[in-house]
Amino acid sequence: MRGEDGFDYIVVGGGSGGCVVAARLSEDPSVRVCLVEDGGPDTSFLVNVPAGPAALLPSRLCNYAYQTVPQPGLLNRRGYQPRGRVLGGSSAINAMCYIRGQAQDFDDWEAMGATGWGWRQVLPDFKHSENNERGADDFHGIDGPLNVADQRCTSQASRMFVEACVEHGLYRNPDFNGARQDGAGLYQVNQKNGRRFSVARAYLHPAMQRPNLTILTRTRAHRILTRHNRATALVVADRRQRQRTLTAEQGIICAGGVFGTPQLLMLSGMGPAAELAALGIRPVLDLPGVGRNLHDHPDYTLLYRSRCPDLYGIDLAGTHRNLASVRRYLRDGDGPLASNFAEGGAFFSTTGSTRPDVQLHFVPGMLEDHARCITPGRGYTVHVCVLRPESRGRVTLASSDPRVAPLIDPAFLNADHDINTLLAGFRMMREMMEGPALKSIRGEERHTRGLTSDADLIQALRARADTVYHPVGTCRMGQDEDAVCDPGLKLRGLDNVWIADASVMPRVVSGNTNAATVMIGERAARFIRQPSSGT
Repeated sequence: MRGEDGFDYIVVGGGSGGCVVAARLSEDPSVRVCLVEDGGPDTSFLVNVPAGPAALLPSRLCNYAYQTVPQPGLLNRRGYQPRGRVLGGSSAINAMCYIRGQAQDFDDWEAMGATGWGWRQVLPDFKHSENNERGADDFHGIDGPLNVADQRCTSQASRMFVEACVEHGLYRNPDFNGARQDGAGLYQVNQKNGRRFSVARAYLHPAMQRPNLTILTRTRAHRILTRHNRATALVVADRRQRQRTLTAEQGIICAGGVFGTPQLLMLSGMGPAAELAALGIRPVLDLPGVGRNLHDHPDYTLLYRSRCPDLYGIDLAGTHRNLASVRRYLRDGDGPLASNFAEGGAFFSTTGSTRPDVQLHFVPGMLEDHARCITPGRGYTVHVCVLRPESRGRVTLASSDPRVAPLIDPAFLNADHDINTLLAGFRMMREMMEGPALKSIRGEERHTRGLTSDADLIQALRARADTVYHPVGTCRMGQDEDAVCDPGLKLRGLDNVWIADASVMPRVVSGNTNAATVMIGERAARFIRQPSSGT
């Protein structure tokens, strides 16, 4: 008989991938599943109200709020890496933009050794996960757990942004996840009835009453125990550092995210053997690829001041309006608090290709330092990010203590391709923002006003660029010796450990990463339940 700490499967991490896997595996009543999450429950008003990230992203509320090591490509500044520390993971603190990426992204994965992950194979999993309120078609599903909706509230400025892009020659695109990605439009979002619809709310909440699913929050995974090429147990600790050992008869699924999963593997002796030994960790598997291949979308924000009353901001004149917004949201689930802030978007190519290489996010408010703070006053922000960066960094251990954050080095803008693409994207974005459509609300351009030369602009880009919150790749799937897991998402060298999060991506998708992570979770659950379906 299994005790209260005995399970068939243990899922480590209650983020997007982990919520999907725990929910799907527990659909079988004969299988006992445990989900271990370092953060707390997703009950906070700030998590569930769409505008909540304005408070969550700059703080440590439900947020690891990691910093990178100094980045030479960012003039030796430390970058910011917010990650969700709550059920739902980063889907509980993100901007809710529902973007899958480009079909060619997944065909590229397959060409890189991720057999069975081409667009034709993954599209059914995207559709299977989705409930799109617009209805079903060749690209969208309506029977999945994850709700996808049009925004309930968009500012006039966001609609003016779309017009500015169209004036510049971009295609007016009503669906970035349809037949083509390029163009400008308003993002669809993971919301329902004006509330955030995180992956926890979509998948985990309906499963919480199942007697075969145990959810442990505020519980940190310390290490995986192994015997004879199999994982047997997981050592965890609560906030008071009281340890317990959870046994896993059938396997362990690592879903701690792009930083948490390699950290757990290395703490368990699975990673670059010499580096682990130097920290006093006994190597169990020499896997040099663990922690490598870290990359992210480098991003720059162009800010304009404006006196337009439709914009979101912090000022004396807006205090009454902000209070009215709270009342409106509580009454109707509508108004500015239902905004995801990143309301408008665009995808275009800087090289004349038909395949976009940059993405824009338009925010009808001024966000300084990549959401570390909100600038007082009114204005708007336009993000431009490089969709397929070439820079590669890594995650390493700072200590053998699981409570110590890992060392994060995304190597931002180290590759010439990345800074050159960012510069070209910035120039095109600035031309769009200077067009007639925004003239009536356009104020002073901040930080880059008057800068025109490549040298001056590159210096400005390096001085203020950072993440757009899409790190991936630290446990890359593939078939070569440096791959950490195979295309069936099974860890190389162990028979019953799988990885189900964005760390398995060989290369970041061309857009926001949450939808693709949900798809990875769907496929992971199927591979685990039906090993023959994995490749």
